[in-house]
Amino acid sequence: QVQLVESGGGLVQPGGSLRLSCVASGFSFMRYPMMWYRQAPGKERELVAYISSTSRSKEYADSVKGRFTISRDNLQNTVYLQMNMLKPEDTAVYYCQKPAAGADAVAWGKGTLVTVSS
Repeated sequence: QVQLVESGGGLVQPGGSLRLSCVASGFSFMRYPMMWYRQAPGKERELVAYISSTSRSKEYADSVKGRFTISRDNLQNTVYLQMNMLKPEDTAVYYCQKPAAGADAVAWGKGTLVTVSS
């Protein structure tokens, strides 16, 4: 059974940093690209960052470029999102996603809440 468990969210002041983690199980983690999404109150879920299976390719939403860094550890089955220079508009529930591939369905974690506020 595929499982994605996010952690690391919390309350942080503007300009602060947080590091999110997503531990994966139930599939061959090292074979899949992974994504971080977020959903702010009253808004649609949006893609924040993407990382290829080998970490060679990374992409970011324009709103987080230069502030967020996605990384992964294929030995630990974990994908990370380092978030620096946080802004109030970064407040959202952050979700880890394993994409669909062939017969494998997309999978989501339950999310971790990030609140940026003074």
